[in-house]
This record gives sequence, C-alpha cells and structure tokens, in this order.
Amino acid sequence: MSERPTAPALPSGLRYPVVMGILNVTPDSFSDGGLFTDPDAAARHARELVAAGAQIVDVGGESTRPGAQPVSADEELRRVEPVLERLGGEELGAWISIDTTKAPVAARAIDLGATIVNDISALRFDPELADLVAERGCYCVLMHMRGEPRTMQIDPRYDDVVSDVKAFLAERIEFACARGIAEERIWVDPGIGFGKTVEHNLELIARLDEFLDLGRPILIGTSRKSFIGRICDRPERERVAGTVASNVLALERGASVFRVHDVREHVDALRLAVATLRRTDPGRFSELGA
Repeated sequence: MSERPTAPALPSGLRYPVVMGILNVTPDSFSDGGLFTDPDAAARHARELVAAGAQIVDVGGESTRPGAQPVSADEELRRVEPVLERLGGEELGAWISIDTTKAPVAARAIDLGATIVNDISALRFDPELADLVAERGCYCVLMHMRGEPRTMQIDPRYDDVVSDVKAFLAERIEFACARGIAEERIWVDPGIGFGKTVEHNLELIARLDEFLDLGRPILIGTSRKSFIGRICDRPERERVAGTVASNVLALERGASVFRVHDVREHVDALRLAVATLRRTDPGRFSELGA
C-alpha cells in the first residue's frame, strides 16, 4: 500500500488541528437560525467560541441550508456588518472568516478584519470575488456544491462522487490561481451535504485522503447535518456525538480544519485523536504542530 500524503502545512498563526466555530447571524439557518440575529448576542457568542478553543470564527449572513432562498448583498451586509464591527480580529483573539459568495460582502468584511473568504460556490457565483481575494491577499475556501442551495438536494448523482468532487476542486484551484490568488492561500472543502446523499457523504469521508493529492489543506463541515440525523436518528441539537465521530474520522484521513457548532467537544476530541495517531503514524502527525 502506498504511503498516505501528509496534510499541507497551515498558515503561521494557526495550530493543527484547527477548529472553526460557526456563527450564523441569520433567521433561517438549519440548526441555529434566529439565535444570534442580535449583534451583541452574536459578538458574545463569537467570544464564547474562541474561549472554547476556536481558532477561527466563521461569520455568515445567508443561510445555505437545502432549499434556502438567496438574499441580497445589502441584506447580508445588514446582518453581518454590525457583528464584525463589534469583533475586530485582533481584539477577538482569533481569525475571522466571512461565509459569503458576494464580493461586496467580502470586501466590507475584510475591511473589518476578516482574513478568510469561505465561498460555498468556489468563486462561481460572483465574477468579482476572485479578483477581490487576489487583490486583498486573504485566504479563501473553495467548496464543492452541486447546483445552488435552493436546488442542490434534488436527486444528486455522480459517476464517482470522490473523483467528481476532486476534479471540480482541482479545476477551481486552477481558476483561482489564474486570477491571481496565491495557491498557498487556498483551502478546499468537499462540501458535505451540499448536493449529496447520505451515501455520498459517507463515501467522501471514507476516502477523504484522496483529496490530499490536491496539495491544499482540507476543511470539513459535517456539523449537525442531516446525514448524521438519518444515521443516528437524532434531531439537530442532539447530533454532537455523531459530528465528533465524523470529524475524528476526517482528521485521520487528512482534514486540517473543522467547521463546527460545538467547539469545546471538538477541541478535546481532536486533540486526543492527534495524540493517539502520532504514536502509530508520526510521519503524518508529528510535523503538524500541537
């Protein structure tokens, strides 16, 4: 059996494994919609995420749950701008990521301290976003999604889900670099739950190590998603254990960044997993930091 590639190094200032805390300031996100629409409550929750161990806070102002309707850039800005104004990257003590597909939203977020653009469209929805990321020198996450949130779960099909998603991400990396984005600032996300069946999601996690061939850090987002509910027969708020299990498996297969609602549980579980895996596979884990 060929030796599995080592996960690419993370940027200076981030410690492997990286837990990214989710902060949805939306009325309709699938798990926490409406909880943090008040900017003060959202800012408090961001600080709670950091205190629990999040190295990145991912702020989103538009729901991307299956069937979600799009919102305008103005409405998205109305939701995220007051939260970002209250945070400030240095004061927060963590990196800020803006979860958006829109250049005007990303531009304002970067002005207010965001250093990562997390784009579920992989720079497909807004032709100006790639140029903005390149000009501002921030990091970006390129995610695979079939279609758009409104339609993505309508009979998703693939010839081979891993090969198809991997080819898509390779093409988007090439596109991003051609637009001037430095390759070392690109992360990839296979898009668990975005135009995938339960079986597709499981296959992606089981074969996640194949994405290491892309040479970019892998971000994984399984938190509280419906495939966990289907397998474990749990409602959204009771999917923490299933989410932790999926992320420990993803870590073993090469993921570096874990986008989650439940930060403290993941910090502990992933730390223990790394400490254990270093004993049997030091070549992959010893050089990645504590």
